[in-house]
Amino acid sequence: MRPTDFLRSQCQADWDKVTEHKFCAQLADGSLNIQKMHWYLAQDYQFIDGFVRLLATAIAHAPTLKDSVPAAQFMALITGPENDYFQRSFSALEMSLAEQNPQPDSVTSAFQQLMKTARESGEYSQMLAVLVVAEWIYLSWAQRYVDYDKSLPFWFAQWIDLHSGAGFEAVVEYLRSQLDQEWERLDALQHQQVIATFNKAVACELDFFDAAYSDR
Repeated sequence: MRPTDFLRSQCQADWDKVTEHKFCAQLADGSLNIQKMHWYLAQDYQFIDGFVRLLATAIAHAPTLKDSVPAAQFMALITGPENDYFQRSFSALEMSLAEQNPQPDSVTSAFQQLMKTARESGEYSQMLAVLVVAEWIYLSWAQRYVDYDKSLPFWFAQWIDLHSGAGFEAVVEYLRSQLDQEWERLDALQHQQVIATFNKAVACELDFFDAAYSDR
């Protein structure tokens, strides 16, 4: 079993709840209440700054240039097409500047703090634990819905597209491989620390989707 498969197995129940979440299923079939999508987009957009900082720090801690290049290329996707997706969605959904920039919800703040803690730890394995969860979970749910109806509005459809397909699968495989390699270098205490961070990241993702789907 790969180390990342082992890590996922330690929080499988929460993992399944996220990847099978009603929010994702309704996003994919177009039935999601648009106000829920407004909340989700505005809150999720607040992760980009912290995520880019975490990814940049991971790049700086990668063992070799070869190890860092895929992450640097991925950063261009986050700051380019993904950022553009948010801006186009805000415009198409006629979200005001106030709606686009709300106060962070408690679940948003919790994940932001987790990214900050991982970044400031100086431990490549801690950074990877958060990055792997963030991207692997999205691949896991999005790839279920790649055959969505082509009439699906772009603010739903392109969110699936951004987190599925061969290119994104390669990103997730790269991140998993990096963490797999790091795991072999860690001692028992560091293993427990990675498990704890991985589990917390999955719990944060579940809390975020639950909050997005809650009545509003």
